[in-house]
Amino acid sequence: MENIQGRKYGYIRVSSKDQCADRQIQALKEYGIDERDMFIDKISGKSFDRPEYLLLKNRILRNGDVLVIKELDRLGRDMDAIKDEWKQLEDMGVDIEVIDMPMINTTGKDTLEKKLISEIVFNLLCYMAQKEREKIKQRQAEGIQAMKDRNGGKGIGRPTVPVPDGFEDIYDKVFITKEITALKGMELLGLKKSTFYKFKKMIDEKRAEK
Repeated sequence: MENIQGRKYGYIRVSSKDQCADRQIQALKEYGIDERDMFIDKISGKSFDRPEYLLLKNRILRNGDVLVIKELDRLGRDMDAIKDEWKQLEDMGVDIEVIDMPMINTTGKDTLEKKLISEIVFNLLCYMAQKEREKIKQRQAEGIQAMKDRNGGKGIGRPTVPVPDGFEDIYDKVFITKEITALKGMELLGLKKSTFYKFKKMIDEKRAEK
């Protein structure tokens, strides 16, 4: 298929109304994107509705256009969502340029090159997700072992179960930056809903004391 030269649009996402988009705006400006061609979503609460992104994707982007983002994770809340959006844009004939990862830009690439880039992106996302799960499991194991050591090698028992290492990282991603859903956090940590929210309450109390 012949490459069609279209327009370039920038997309910016911050995780809450309190976060500033200036860093991403400046990066897109320096990349050559006019502010009138930038679409900005500020996500608040548990919702991941992105009206500006949906407007851009469903009403404005056309075959041959280019979507510019500063970071790959601006496309979605988690790895699966990023993969889905990448595939949808690819199917629309829209090229993607990631300022922080220029090696995966698809502009000017032929069909075979774009297919190879997609495979690289998907493999990278899978790798990142797997490493995140491994890191969390390792921190959990280290936290449990440290508790056992403090108890003289005895089991930790239900009343004294500590918040596992790695939980606060997920807590921040779920409840502070809104990068992932609570359900995704439970999946990454391997926790049941009741246990997840028990640890959340412990973190809430801990932070309220500071």
